[in-house]
Amino acid sequence: MGKVVAWLIFIGVAVAASAIVFAIWDFDLRWRPHTITRDQAEIAQALDQSGWVSPHLTGPKLYVIAYRGCADCARLEAQLFPTLQAAGVDTRVIMIARPDSNGLAQSTPVERATVAELWTNRSWKLFQQWSLAQPEVWTAPGAPAADGDAARTAVVGAGRQLVETLTPELQHNGVRFAYPTLIWWTRGGRLRACACTSAETYRFVEVELTSPPR
Repeated sequence: MGKVVAWLIFIGVAVAASAIVFAIWDFDLRWRPHTITRDQAEIAQALDQSGWVSPHLTGPKLYVIAYRGCADCARLEAQLFPTLQAAGVDTRVIMIARPDSNGLAQSTPVERATVAELWTNRSWKLFQQWSLAQPEVWTAPGAPAADGDAARTAVVGAGRQLVETLTPELQHNGVRFAYPTLIWWTRGGRLRACACTSAETYRFVEVELTSPPR
């Protein structure tokens, strides 16, 4: 009987410990960003040379890789950008026109025209106008067509190549690329990243970008 009781106690403790570990992982650890320790220079250079647009604030730099029509991207922009920008964070958005996949078009001519214009002329105002408009009624006013224009088609391709380049490099650092992927320099000088597809990640990004360095 004593052995049975001891085993029951052991099993109960093991179950409780497992539940605690899972709770810590589920509430905290799974959402934490990762520090970029491999390919850091290559990643930083690729981001800096991409066609990002921003409000040109003077605080830490945050790169956000997104595409129009991405619900998680729109939620992050609506919920996190105001706080970050109020703290001076320069939200550098890199818009991508995704390539066709399995024969299905993942972008439209209007989207490709807008992405090419953003990469070429870096207009934060245009990005804001696009973000506020419904994708199905957006006409890319003032943006030349990318399709049929070799130079602008190449710009659209550069965005797609950026994703192809970053995906394995981020994977080497424990980050699985998804939209939106965020990469930033902390105030303490570390390069950090996360695939912030869930609002659970926002609190970590906000703390790291708005808190003074330790």
